[in-house]
Amino acid sequence: MRFLGAFRIAFRALLRNKTRATLTMLGVIFGVGAVIATVSLGDGARVMVQQQIATMGENVILVYAGNFSRGGVSYGFGNMPTLTAEDLEAIRREIPGVRNVSPEVRSSRQVIAGSQNAYTSIYGVSPEYFPIRSWTLKDGDFFTENDVRRAAKVAVIGKTVSDELFNGGIAVGQVVRVGNVPFTIVGELNSKGTSVGGSDYDDCLLVPYTSAMKRLFGMTSFRCINIQSESMEIMSPVQEHIRELLRQTHKIPAGRDDDFHIHTQEEIASAMSQTQETMRYLLGGVAIVSLLVGGIGIMNIMLVSVTERTREIGIRMALGARTRDVLAQFLIEAVTLSCTGGLIGIAVGIAASKILTAAKNWPTLTSPQAMVIAFLFSVAVGIFFGFYPARKASRLDPIEALRYE
Repeated sequence: MRFLGAFRIAFRALLRNKTRATLTMLGVIFGVGAVIATVSLGDGARVMVQQQIATMGENVILVYAGNFSRGGVSYGFGNMPTLTAEDLEAIRREIPGVRNVSPEVRSSRQVIAGSQNAYTSIYGVSPEYFPIRSWTLKDGDFFTENDVRRAAKVAVIGKTVSDELFNGGIAVGQVVRVGNVPFTIVGELNSKGTSVGGSDYDDCLLVPYTSAMKRLFGMTSFRCINIQSESMEIMSPVQEHIRELLRQTHKIPAGRDDDFHIHTQEEIASAMSQTQETMRYLLGGVAIVSLLVGGIGIMNIMLVSVTERTREIGIRMALGARTRDVLAQFLIEAVTLSCTGGLIGIAVGIAASKILTAAKNWPTLTSPQAMVIAFLFSVAVGIFFGFYPARKASRLDPIEALRYE
C-alpha cells in the first residue's frame, strides 16, 4: 500500500468520527501548547536577565560588607561596618587591573522640591560609579572628585524621581531637600529601566558619598564597594586579589570566615540562569506529562477503533491487504491524530505566549527550534502509542475477523 493511499484512508476514517478525534487530540494540543509556552517564557526570561545584568555595567565586581553569618548570627550583605575608606584606598592603590572604584552607601528618604515630594533611594557614590554602571546623562553633568572632597551639596537625579518632582520639566539647576539639607541638581540620568529583582533603577538620587555619610546618614563605613576590572578575562584574579587584600587589612586569621562578601556579574547571571532553568525544566516536565497523557488517549481510541472495525479489517485482508498494509493504515491514523494535535498545539502555545506578554507584560521569545522539537515529539508520541493498536489490528485472523459482529 502506498503511503498517500494509506494516508487518505486514515484521514477518511478519522473524519467519520470528528468529535472523538478532536477530543483525542486535546491531550496532544495542550501538551505541545504547554511546551511552546513554557520554552517561550523561559527563553524570554533568560534574555531579560541577560539584558538586566548588562545594565549593571561591564566587568563589575561588588564587595559587600558583612557575610552570611558571624559568631552564630546571620547578617545581610551591607549590614556590618567592615568596609572603610582605608579599604577603598587600598584597593585603588594595590590591586592591578582595576579601571574604576566607587564606594556605595544607600538609604531611602523623602525628597522635596517645592510643593512636590517623593520617597526614593539616596545613593552616596563617587564619580567613578557612573562609568562602572554604564550610566549616561540626559542633561547636565556628573559631580566631580572635588565635590567629593568638599562633601558638596550637589546631586544627580534619576528619571523617575525627576518626573515625580518636576513633572517632566527641567531638573538641572533645581534645588531639592533631603531632610533639612538642600542639594542642587547638576545632572539628570537617562532611563535605565528595572533591575534583576524588579526594582526601578531610575527611582534614585545620587550624591557624593562624603555628603551622604556626613550630612545625611551619619555613617563611617560603606555598604558596598563597586569595582570595574579592565577586562572580563582578569575578573577572577582581580577578585582573588581583593579577597586576599581585605583579609590582610581586616586582620582575619587563617580558618576564619571573611567579614565581607564578593559578587561578580558572572555569579549573579549564573544564579539567575540556574533559577530560570530549574523552573523551565519543572514546567517542561509538566508539559511532557500532558503529552504522554495525550498519547495514552490516542492508544485508547485506536484500540476502540480496531475493535469497531474488525470486520472491515477482515474484508481488507480477504481482498489481498497484507499485514504490513493494515499495520501502516492504523499507525498512520495514530500519527495523523498526534501530528494534527501537534500543529494546533504549536499555534495555541504561540497564542498563549502573546497573550501573556500583552496581559502581564511577561517577556516571551518563541523559538523555531522549540516548535520543531515539540512537533517531532508529538510525532514520536503518535508512533509509540499507535504501534500497539496497529500491530494488534495487523495480527487479526482474517476468517475470525469476517465472522466478527
